[in-house]
Amino acid sequence: MMLTTAINKTGANHEPVIVLPNDEHNQKLVSNVRPPDWVNPDPTGTYNIVVIGAGTAGLVTAVIAAAVGAKVALIEKHLMGGDCLNVGCVPSKGVIRAARAWADVRRANEFGVHIPPVVKYDFGAAMARMRKLRARISHTDSVHRYTKLGVDVFIGDSRFSGPDTVVVEGAAGNRTLRFAKAAICTGARASAPSTPGLQEAGYLTNETVFTLTELPPRLGVIGAGPIGCELAQAFARFGSQVYLIEAMHGILLNEDRDAAEIVHQSMLRDGIKLLCCGKDLRVKKTDSGKRLTVDSHGQQYDVTVDEILVGVGRTPNTEGLSLETVGVEYDKTGVRVNDRLQTTNPRIYAAGDICSRYKFTHAADAMAQILIQNALFPHPFGLAYASAGALIMPWCTFTEPEIAHVGMYEADAKAKGIEVDTFTFKLDEVDRAILDGEDQGFARVHVKKGTDQILGATIVAHHAGDMINEFSVLMKAGLGLKTITGTIHPYPTQAEVVKKVANAWRKTTFTPRAKQILSKWFAWTR
Repeated sequence: MMLTTAINKTGANHEPVIVLPNDEHNQKLVSNVRPPDWVNPDPTGTYNIVVIGAGTAGLVTAVIAAAVGAKVALIEKHLMGGDCLNVGCVPSKGVIRAARAWADVRRANEFGVHIPPVVKYDFGAAMARMRKLRARISHTDSVHRYTKLGVDVFIGDSRFSGPDTVVVEGAAGNRTLRFAKAAICTGARASAPSTPGLQEAGYLTNETVFTLTELPPRLGVIGAGPIGCELAQAFARFGSQVYLIEAMHGILLNEDRDAAEIVHQSMLRDGIKLLCCGKDLRVKKTDSGKRLTVDSHGQQYDVTVDEILVGVGRTPNTEGLSLETVGVEYDKTGVRVNDRLQTTNPRIYAAGDICSRYKFTHAADAMAQILIQNALFPHPFGLAYASAGALIMPWCTFTEPEIAHVGMYEADAKAKGIEVDTFTFKLDEVDRAILDGEDQGFARVHVKKGTDQILGATIVAHHAGDMINEFSVLMKAGLGLKTITGTIHPYPTQAEVVKKVANAWRKTTFTPRAKQILSKWFAWTR
């Protein structure tokens, strides 16, 4: 496990934790996001808003509320920063960057760099780098920073105890907080399938994989979604023999199929063995490791690995909050909210993974801002409520190449009865991508038929997560492809693919009649 309980220090309001491995970097992390000697403050009066959970949604909610002058309490039972800082975005991208460096060394010869036959690869050093950088970043989410910003920070388990009260439990005594409004931002945790033998054999999730200090020579990954694919590729590049097991056909099932196939081919080149359409998966712990048997496309596979990583989705953290006490409805998908992020109790709101199908840090950030507008400033100056249903949500899977998307897919639009024109431009026709040796990919945009209105876009490229923002801004602003075609893009950049796909649309606006008239004009002016 990532966390183990240490001896409680005198005066602390909570049980301290140790983040493994217990080195100087993780000690610095803990000192920021869960100080062992932290004493919860005494509550004073009624808080304008009590925020439960200090992941991205909770942190943003608390800091904005404090900035506008509200009296704010923020409660965290575990580590400030939530999944993103501790076991998600931050450590995973640190690991992915190191894995990319290892892959670059192996292909350096094509750029004229001749590496000696014997190269030292140090997985422990790569993981230590990640922990060092995570600790550095953790100051932003620290208890002391939020306290200085005017937030009352409480560490401990919490639950609703009445229509306007929350109890925070701690080793040195409980605190009762009274609220005018409350925000549930408790996030979600890693799920695990009911695979026979999995619990007995033991497995890793994103919550424990970053504690590794030695590279597992053989790794089984269950689930070919974003988490599974990102980490499968990273560990394959570090040198693990990776078996990626997926119950459905292919990888990244929610993405454009052409885009997913490009990533699939890249993962095959990295040595990953994909066992998709997997049936009858079973796990058994043996003397030589963890044995996995699975049927893939009618063929029986029997492989033994050193570790198993599970990446099959998220489970919302609703337990222990006594939501029934305050009439907040929830189910296995999380807390029920309306477009204003209001729960079934009009005084209580929610944001982030606890209530959203978009389980991204940037989604939690955006939802927190909507929550604040609606909870603290209902109908400000006569304006309408801020609506979560109006969010234009981009996302990116950080494989190599990356897949980024915003808006609708073509099938989504057609399902709504919207006629679509789709335009695609490949990176192997973009000069900079060719020169970089990163020409596997494309930009694809869907527009409302006969117009330049952008309905959605997908980019597959090494920097797709950066490139997709141009489409996101235009969609948010209600602008179309004409804006891109009229915008100068620096040459040579890979982002030129965005302009080129827009130009592919522009060419279709030159009708045969217009071309005929222009042809006559040019002939006359010669």
